[in-house]
Amino acid sequence: MTLHANTRPTAALVALAAAAVIAAQTGAAQATPERAAATTQGHRTFDRVAAVKAAQTEAASAARTLGLGAKEKLIVRDVIKDADGTVHTRYDRTYAGLPVLGGDLITHTAKDGKLKGVTKANNARISVATTTTAALKAAAGARKVIWAGGKGDPVLAFETVKTGVQKDGTPSRLHVVTDATTGKKLYQYQAIETGTGTSQYSGEVPISSTKTDSGFELTDAERGGHKTYDLHQGESGTGGIVKDDDDKWGTGKSDDPQTAAVDAAYGAAMTWDFYKKELGRDGIGGDGKAAYSRVHYGNAYVNAFWDDSCFCMSYGDGEGNKKPLTSLDVAGHEMSHGLTSRTAKLEYSGESGGLNEATSDILGTSVEFFANNKEDVGDYLIGEKLDINGNGTPLRYMDKPSKDGNSLDAWKQGAGDLDVHYSSGIANHFFYLLSEGSGKKTINGVEYDSPTSDGSTVTGIGRDKAYKIWYKALTTYMTSTTDYKAAREATLKAAGDLYGADGTEAKTVAAAWSAVNVA
Repeated sequence: MTLHANTRPTAALVALAAAAVIAAQTGAAQATPERAAATTQGHRTFDRVAAVKAAQTEAASAARTLGLGAKEKLIVRDVIKDADGTVHTRYDRTYAGLPVLGGDLITHTAKDGKLKGVTKANNARISVATTTTAALKAAAGARKVIWAGGKGDPVLAFETVKTGVQKDGTPSRLHVVTDATTGKKLYQYQAIETGTGTSQYSGEVPISSTKTDSGFELTDAERGGHKTYDLHQGESGTGGIVKDDDDKWGTGKSDDPQTAAVDAAYGAAMTWDFYKKELGRDGIGGDGKAAYSRVHYGNAYVNAFWDDSCFCMSYGDGEGNKKPLTSLDVAGHEMSHGLTSRTAKLEYSGESGGLNEATSDILGTSVEFFANNKEDVGDYLIGEKLDINGNGTPLRYMDKPSKDGNSLDAWKQGAGDLDVHYSSGIANHFFYLLSEGSGKKTINGVEYDSPTSDGSTVTGIGRDKAYKIWYKALTTYMTSTTDYKAAREATLKAAGDLYGADGTEAKTVAAAWSAVNVA
């Protein structure tokens, strides 16, 4: 990630910022309820959808202002406006009509139109000799792209999606990028990202349903229309919407199919409410539209996953179909993969993949604390209710990630070569230290003892500030290729925006990263 300072106002970016802000604050005359305001800043309502549309009309001018080549075009993915009027516009790029993988960028424009900086996934200039012919023939179903995600010069490439099933039964959608000239594999990533009713894990909880002519169904009209489906051990489609006669759902036991549906619906509701109340975000995509959940996926499937292609979560029933993976932190984790896909779009491989996975652990944990549920109290343990290991231990620990036997407590050379669930330990540990500090302490009855790689003592700033800093960094400064060094820079910038560059919060961000060997 690179920030390029520019204090001179440019006509195109002044117009861009003004158009985005005016459209967002006034709401176009033809605005519909679907385009409801996503964020309130000051006394005015910010309409993200209108802002995106306005920014797209100025995208060509913005591309020229940024010095992009004649063949390059910008496509607006998101617009965020800070309380001080700063507008952050996130773009994807095309070159000669081809998508540029790793070419995303963010402009940061002050209220008066001055360009404060540009964050790019890749600073290399795109100059590809030809995009119409390739030395090699594309495999069936491959699409032609420009690969800019590596450290070298951007090249013409093919992207192929290989579908199938992973070893644990999780669906596979493996994206493979190969050089169109040499056939060399440049990159690959896995697109399937894993990890009143009576619920199995959270006790008796309120859930929103919709009355129908024949009874009730698990459709939450209060939260974007989220629906919960029962796959009946199937592995495709949506199965059937979960229904009930008297609006009393589940028994708290796994032999009642409704119980897993209650946990899934409750987890979706708590995640929606956390995003809305704590982060000012209207749903996963920021557009007021809900994802949907599928329970009872597969037979004895011991996992849960987010699939961006259907914008949905899927939950297996666990070993012997008796331990559905629908606990509150897991639900928040999976939906937060959707949030990442709509914002920074962190590549699910290498260090950016570890940050992607950590983002879901961080926000899933934050959802669990936010819910304040007496049966599933907030903690810094991931999947502690599921007993996937069979010995009562959680999947992951945030205070000392290496306790699981695989995860990293601190950054080291080759961290990006590990499975993303293990390299995520670096950011998970950072978040714990930033929230709670180092050393021994007991929180909600759980004992923690968090070390530091440099022997320092870190005093936390509190979880609420920590997750707001992480969210701000994710949505306004991280790009698809952000690594740990760039994540430090992004969170420092976010802390400065929120609490002041010289504040305790920014200083603690720096200290917490140093404590996990990220300098």
